Amino acid sequence: MVSWTILAALVAGISTVLGLLGFPSAVLFGGLAGGLAFSLSTGRTVDVPSWSFTIAQAIIGVTVGAAVDFQTLADLGSDWPAVIVISVVTLVLSVVAGQLLRLHRGVSPVTASFASVAGGASGMTAVAHDLGADDRVVTVIQYLRVLVVLLAMPAAVSVVFHADTGTAAGVTAPATSAAGVAYSVLAVALGIGVGRALHLPSPAVLGALLASIALGAVPAFADVDVPPWVQAAGFVLIGLQVGLRFTLDSLRAIGRMIPTALLVIAIIIGACAAFGVLLARLTGVSELDAYLATTPGGLYAVLATSADTGGNVTFVTAVQIIRLLLVLLAAPLLGRWLTRRSG
Repeated sequence: MVSWTILAALVAGISTVLGLLGFPSAVLFGGLAGGLAFSLSTGRTVDVPSWSFTIAQAIIGVTVGAAVDFQTLADLGSDWPAVIVISVVTLVLSVVAGQLLRLHRGVSPVTASFASVAGGASGMTAVAHDLGADDRVVTVIQYLRVLVVLLAMPAAVSVVFHADTGTAAGVTAPATSAAGVAYSVLAVALGIGVGRALHLPSPAVLGALLASIALGAVPAFADVDVPPWVQAAGFVLIGLQVGLRFTLDSLRAIGRMIPTALLVIAIIIGACAAFGVLLARLTGVSELDAYLATTPGGLYAVLATSADTGGNVTFVTAVQIIRLLLVLLAAPLLGRWLTRRSG
């Protein structure tokens, strides 16, 4: 009980500070940093039940599935081909750029790919361990990219695109409701069962993703969101599982990767911006909307920025969700192919 009390205090305190500082996914990094601090400073060990990580993975899958709105996707109309092609090319380029991380000893092709793939940071963090990647490296670099994106976005919007903010209501967090809780519980339970029955790679994430999309078609769960506290529970459990596996050697190794990681992140952000310009030319949307649609990370901040600048939120949402689904669906195939290729 003493160990759990110390761990809980560390996680709660760090999560609160990161939240006040506006850090992306504060509870996930609070869990990671709290677990890391506990592991390195106390020398104690705690046994986190494996089923808790499975549930956390399923919550991430449900959160992604709940964001899928078929009407929003249908509104793309004739822009579908351009969006799909640019999304696929962006993902391929980010994976290729990520191979620079292999310059550091011990980084496998799978880890390098999952750490650098553009978009879906929470999803990649959830599936990385199951698919053979080092989830410590993946988590740190994925969220380092999200942080860079969020810091760069205000400057890009105001300086490059000269956009005025405050022209529309922002995107607010989903409210807790009985239907939302029921939807989340059912989707998690069904998803884990379906994922295992179908022998899906990373069954909790992908099974819950499919179950949440299917349940979303039920009238009783129309327009229902996953409550914020449910999402927070999933994030903190995943962060905790990753953080508790850190050692001094692994921390030093990841620290040495940061300069290379920042170079990879710069390449990915620059490429996404260039593809955003191309997307604007192909679809006729504004360059600001195309930039936000192709931005590699920070989904909720992107949607809030789009709404706040009076942009085409429907288009931005659709493109971001398509890429997110492509990332999660392609990750198992990519992981298996890279594993076989590297022997």
